[in-house]
Amino acid sequence: MRIFGLLLSCAAALAAQVTYERILNADKEPGNWLTYSRTYDSNHYTPLAGIRRENVKDLELKWVFQARSLEKFEMTPLIVDGVVYAVQMPNDIVALDAATGRKFWEYKHIPDSKTNVCCGRVNRGLAILGGTLYMGTIDGKLLAVDAKTGALVFSRQLVDPTGGYSLTVAPLVVKDKIILGAAGGEYGIRGRVMAIDPQTGEELWRFYTIPGPGEPGHETWSGDSWQRGGGSIWVTGSYDPELNLTYWGVGNPSPDWNGDVRLGDNLYTDSVIALDPDTGKLKWHFQFTPHDEWDWDAVQLPVLVDREWEGKPRKLMLWANRNGFFYVLDRATGEFLHGNNFVKVTWAKGLDERGRPIKIPEASPTREGTRVWPSVQGATNWYAPAYNEKTGLFYVSAWEYSSVYHKGDPQYTRGNRYVGSLPRGVWPNTMADVEEQQGHGAIRALSPETGEKEWEFKMTGVSESGLLVTGGDILFSGSMEGYFMALDAFNGEMLWSTNLGGRIAASPFAFEAGGKQMVAIASGNSMFVFGLRD
Repeated sequence: MRIFGLLLSCAAALAAQVTYERILNADKEPGNWLTYSRTYDSNHYTPLAGIRRENVKDLELKWVFQARSLEKFEMTPLIVDGVVYAVQMPNDIVALDAATGRKFWEYKHIPDSKTNVCCGRVNRGLAILGGTLYMGTIDGKLLAVDAKTGALVFSRQLVDPTGGYSLTVAPLVVKDKIILGAAGGEYGIRGRVMAIDPQTGEELWRFYTIPGPGEPGHETWSGDSWQRGGGSIWVTGSYDPELNLTYWGVGNPSPDWNGDVRLGDNLYTDSVIALDPDTGKLKWHFQFTPHDEWDWDAVQLPVLVDREWEGKPRKLMLWANRNGFFYVLDRATGEFLHGNNFVKVTWAKGLDERGRPIKIPEASPTREGTRVWPSVQGATNWYAPAYNEKTGLFYVSAWEYSSVYHKGDPQYTRGNRYVGSLPRGVWPNTMADVEEQQGHGAIRALSPETGEKEWEFKMTGVSESGLLVTGGDILFSGSMEGYFMALDAFNGEMLWSTNLGGRIAASPFAFEAGGKQMVAIASGNSMFVFGLRD
């Protein structure tokens, strides 16, 4: 009877329905993780407080999921009523018991062999609505899979992989729509954000991140360069239900490192765009790096915060950008409120009163090579920052590195890489790079009012890990060397760490299983789940 009861409880969990209202009120369900960033504001904060500064030293490994894949593990899973829904790279979905890691089912997708992807055969996660899971694939499909059985509900071809398009982003559920965007900027795509009918897979609206003739912003592209202008969507957006706006960061223009063939500001690349989720209409935009020549996508999560600004309550957006500057925007209007550099910056003197960078002409790439801070990796990248209302701090993984940018001659052929050179020192993977660049990584806590550093946890290496801050006043992070760490959210003091033996390129996440808090992260090709000693 006990076994039968367990089977019934598992079946009930797998049959759980996730409505839009549940996602909208995700803070009332801290034991679950119902969307990519847990909540629409993308704060990467969980109120769970069972693991605290006083007892985090007692964390122990509870279970491990070892993926049957050697691809880079970048996804953040969903946790719904005791079930973990994860992606095994590149595009297999698995359902696991949140308490034990036991597999309930697995759905396997074999991508088209003609697929080209610039940055690994990766996937960053799933969306769920009702009893259906949604996943974009590297060969350009949107798959709908039954969350109870793992059976395919539908498959829709949204973009053409032979043209360099792919879907690596975790979709976002807003009301009755599934919203996601296309990757592939290094292949000369024309980027877009799309809303999809969750029942049929049909496209409901499309917003091109590279405006065509007659569309606002088209004049920022010379000649026909807009047709292959890039503008990927790499990371899931955020949503403000009161304003009814969804915010998405847009990738770099194509080709990289040589802007001569695409004169102008190149909207809406390197921008945050605010869209009406009902219609896809653009409400406002803010461009961080006009006419980007260094590959500094705006691939960061838009962090939405309600707090006082100059003595008055205001709806803010906090953004530590890949270009090295930290920004505070009014998310209702897109107005620039404040900005300053949070790493060393040598390509701009600063920002003007509108937030536009005051560029240094000598910092543009040259054929001989130009050394510039930050590096092509950026001051930070796609991995999640975090915000904690209690501390009032914004947390970000920062890179203090430079690259030597060489300008080349780009040639466009459909479906192939479209770049204007490749800078030296792209990744500090060798001692020669590290010594030459004299760089390091750090986790930094910034004051939203000033953008100034409140504290820093300096690393000898760097981190591709996202961050998670908890109600127990802990900031969780990982490192490229495989360390999973717990820091004091108030001062950055190391409280606990363990080495998981594999490169960490994902965000930590937290949930409850059996009434107890768990914290987990992907490392190498496995997912590790920790809880307090019983």
